[in-house]
Amino acid sequence: MARSVSFVSTIFVFLLLLLATEMGPRMVAEARTCESQSHRFKGPCVSDTNCASVCRTERFSGGHCRGFRRRCFCTKHC
Repeated sequence: MARSVSFVSTIFVFLLLLLATEMGPRMVAEARTCESQSHRFKGPCVSDTNCASVCRTERFSGGHCRGFRRRCFCTKHC
């Protein structure tokens, strides 16, 4: 009996913690992300790291490989 009471109280505390984190104030504003195909990246895009490096030289914040043809798309917050 004592074991079931401690189990129920543990579940109750866990649910309260879960609800408290979900219902808290949202202070983070989500920015939109704009994409543009890289003009300087040559060849098939295999590595997201290489793509992001080239995109930073084009004044973007990052980049990733995308699509069937594996093109480099640069991203920035807009």
